[in-house]
Amino acid sequence: MEASMTKRSALKRQTRESTREFGVLDSSQFIQDAKVRRLPNHAGWSPYPSNDERDQAYLKTLKPKSDGQAELMTMIDHHNLVLALGPAGTGKTYLAVAKAVEALEAGKVGRIVLSRPAVEAGESIGFLPGDMEDKLAPYLRPLYDALSDRLSMKRVKALMAEGLIEIAPIGYMRGRTLNNAFIVVDEAQNCTYTQLKMLLTRLGWHSTMVVTGDPQQSDLLPGISGLADVAERLSAVPDIGVVKLAERDIVRHPLVASMIGVL
Repeated sequence: MEASMTKRSALKRQTRESTREFGVLDSSQFIQDAKVRRLPNHAGWSPYPSNDERDQAYLKTLKPKSDGQAELMTMIDHHNLVLALGPAGTGKTYLAVAKAVEALEAGKVGRIVLSRPAVEAGESIGFLPGDMEDKLAPYLRPLYDALSDRLSMKRVKALMAEGLIEIAPIGYMRGRTLNNAFIVVDEAQNCTYTQLKMLLTRLGWHSTMVVTGDPQQSDLLPGISGLADVAERLSAVPDIGVVKLAERDIVRHPLVASMIGVL
């Protein structure tokens, strides 16, 4: 009994001291046995003066780091078909996937379709075990990295299980019509002219397609890649965006831009 009275007295004393320091308090903020006390939020002071204006920590704001990236993001926002050509490190794949996630989260599209040619960079890795997604996983690793940067890997797996993120091998795209989707075709320099023509004509209603690639880094035999030819032909079509990124748009290590300039 005496201990209970002592606790109540201490609580009243603490309430009086807080009232003198901060003003009138709401008694509903305090619970008899609570170990956490909320300070009043009407004092008008914060350690962060611009606390209400800053971005929330768990939301990654997508911002361009160069003029070329800003142009690419604008093209994606205003065109249903965009071709992004440029050297390594210019953020082509990352921006395309980030825009796809943004569109899915906003409800603008019903699913994301990721496609990439299964072509090794100069060496054969042989047959791979598992189902189709397991076999394509090494080739699609850059797309997974970009996805996991915008979403947690647990969320990515859940969306893939629900069919909201689809892995579509180029060889299986013939005859399909992709409606209400955001399609990302990565490493398009490893596609032939015929493959690109087939891929581009998969575009359906309420869909956006972004094709990325570097014509200077094709893993096909010389003259086989059709990306440069397709981009040149489509640049004359008003409703199709063709963005050509340059060395100044590289956002990787500064040595990457220096190497690309001389290699």
